[in-house]
Amino acid sequence: MRVIARIAAIVMIAIVAIPARAQDTTFRARARTAPDDVRGRASDSVSEEEIEERVVRSAPDALRLMPGVSIQQTAHGQASPYVRGVTGQQVLLLFDGVRLNNGIFRQGPNQYFFTVDVESLATLHVVRGSASTRFGADALGGAIIALPREPTIDPRRDGFVIHPRLIGRYGMQDVDGGARAELDLQLGRSLGFLGGVRYREAGPLQAAGIVCPLSTVEPCVPARDPAMRRNVPMIPFIEDDGRTQRGTGFRVLSWDERLVWRASDELRVTLAGYGWHQFDSPRTDQCPAPYAPGNDCLTYLQQTRALGLLAIDVRPQGSELAEMRIALSWQRTHEHRLRDRPTAFVQNRFLDTIDTYGLTMRGRTRGFLLAPELAIALHFGAEAYSDVVRSEASTAFTDVGLTVREPRGQYVDGARFTQLSAWSEVQAAIATWLIARGGARVLYAGARASADPSSGTARVDLDVAGVAARAGLEARVAPELTLHLNVDQGVRPPNLDDLTSRQQAGPGFQFENPALREERSTTFELGARIEAWDVLRLDAWAYAMILDGAMTRVPREASACPPATPQCRASWSRYQLVNADDLSLILGTELALTFELRDIGVVALSTLSIAWGEGPSPTDANVRVPLSRVPPFGGAVDVRWQPAPRGLALGATLRWALDQDRLAPADASDARILAGGTPGYAVVDVRAAWRFDPYLSLSVVLENVLDTAYRVHGSSINGPGRGLMARVEAGF
Repeated sequence: MRVIARIAAIVMIAIVAIPARAQDTTFRARARTAPDDVRGRASDSVSEEEIEERVVRSAPDALRLMPGVSIQQTAHGQASPYVRGVTGQQVLLLFDGVRLNNGIFRQGPNQYFFTVDVESLATLHVVRGSASTRFGADALGGAIIALPREPTIDPRRDGFVIHPRLIGRYGMQDVDGGARAELDLQLGRSLGFLGGVRYREAGPLQAAGIVCPLSTVEPCVPARDPAMRRNVPMIPFIEDDGRTQRGTGFRVLSWDERLVWRASDELRVTLAGYGWHQFDSPRTDQCPAPYAPGNDCLTYLQQTRALGLLAIDVRPQGSELAEMRIALSWQRTHEHRLRDRPTAFVQNRFLDTIDTYGLTMRGRTRGFLLAPELAIALHFGAEAYSDVVRSEASTAFTDVGLTVREPRGQYVDGARFTQLSAWSEVQAAIATWLIARGGARVLYAGARASADPSSGTARVDLDVAGVAARAGLEARVAPELTLHLNVDQGVRPPNLDDLTSRQQAGPGFQFENPALREERSTTFELGARIEAWDVLRLDAWAYAMILDGAMTRVPREASACPPATPQCRASWSRYQLVNADDLSLILGTELALTFELRDIGVVALSTLSIAWGEGPSPTDANVRVPLSRVPPFGGAVDVRWQPAPRGLALGATLRWALDQDRLAPADASDARILAGGTPGYAVVDVRAAWRFDPYLSLSVVLENVLDTAYRVHGSSINGPGRGLMARVEAGF
């Protein structure tokens, strides 16, 4: 009730603040168009308007309806996008052209894209398939491009123009409430500022009930029998009401500032800062861990990310250079984790901080006409990133009041990771119906970490150099049909997490391997776009992705644990990363069918995604096994009706997936995956939105209308049960 009261108060203040007459109908800057980087590729986008109308919980949540994308959640305050069956280190995340991936990005699902504030975004683009030539290292399965909102600069206006904006949101199933205050300022004809601050608080998440495993080995304990349920090691732990999930809930304070100076039509300078500070976020699969006492819990006391950016955009007139951007960035990621074990009177604390310094340059030329039916354009770029790590750990014995600092933290303190690369790509228009693309990226990565004999930590002094290339054809064989053929490579050098980390992962305790080599991927894909009668569009893609040297977890005995690491021996399972000796393969198909009747304002979208992965067994090179956590066959149907550009909009969404029982050997000990696999589901949401632009907008979503108990494959939490979500926005 307090949250509802706060939101109501914010809305009333905003409405009172709106003047009787608005002199400017520009509410704020809207989403940008798709960048040239995604053309000719399997890609999809989500706009700011879609994000607002669907009342999405996070940046990863905004991608749920995309083909080829699945969102896994290890915790309520974490989410990781799977793109074509891979995630974590194997998917590149970019925010305004700056890499979010750094030297301690963890293997498998991680929470880092969750730290992008969805309210600061204008557009999200997802490029599916290997993409290291254009985007850089780590883009084995694809790249996610987040573009922030821009301040409003109207060259027809002069003087001081202000557009305040207030946003409130509420979610019933986790009592998720919060507000954002924002100012969009224009100073003169060339200077704009957009800044905002947001606070959000989410409580324990209520599901529709327990999700029963496919296997009958572990019983599905009914909610009416809480005593028995406590004796069954199920993740998440469901409270006695049969719906509330223990180890969920979090708080967030985020902020952003963006100052843009349009010095001329040819020069634009941007100075920006973004911050995310998340508090008290339990990791659900470790709160408690399987077979652990019910009061054991691993909590992220702080999850912080800060980004500073200075960018110069140049668009020279009368020059062969069409545009170029040079950006200087600094980024800090900080984690403070507490593993509290009251029964053993022990608290383990971990503090990790990484500072990343980046310099990037990218641009393109104008088209050069070489022959009557041949024109070419060149895309090019270079980047340099340097990471510096600080890491420490301590153990407190609460019964005697003694705290002991461990010889090392999760990572090696003072470790460094450097990446350098340069790339170019030629695009050639041959005749009027054929476009050819080809290019390559040369890259280098260096990892440095000192040895520590007391903890058995070996010195890391690794240098990796390589090349990634791509080639593609785009042919408009008929007015209604365009075909695409692409061959793209991805490369990912081992980072400091692979080479030096000791941590509790989903399947068990994972420790370092300083002898790892890089992972490589090659994606072969065939795509087709059919556009008919101005109402129908079909995008279809089939792909094969080959992984060479894919890092996989190999089980180890307790005797292999490194010294001074009691968590390793005490863990239920132990693993070490190794490069697979043989090739891994992911095959898949993605379909997106859009049907649009503009006269009556109806848009219907249907998507299908199929992925199948297989690789060598981690224990027997002669046996091939399923790859871990590849999403099952699934899709979505979304219908939207908006009879006028402004006013009422109604919509409904169906998300569904079939059973996933193709499990990797490591999945058997992963508490996030139910015995025998994850059962399929079908979830229906309905929504309504009303925009009184430029004054007020309201979005309401009734999620999980049928109150279906479900879980996305690989997640630690069950999806929300039936409940309302609302978002209200006011400004002028």
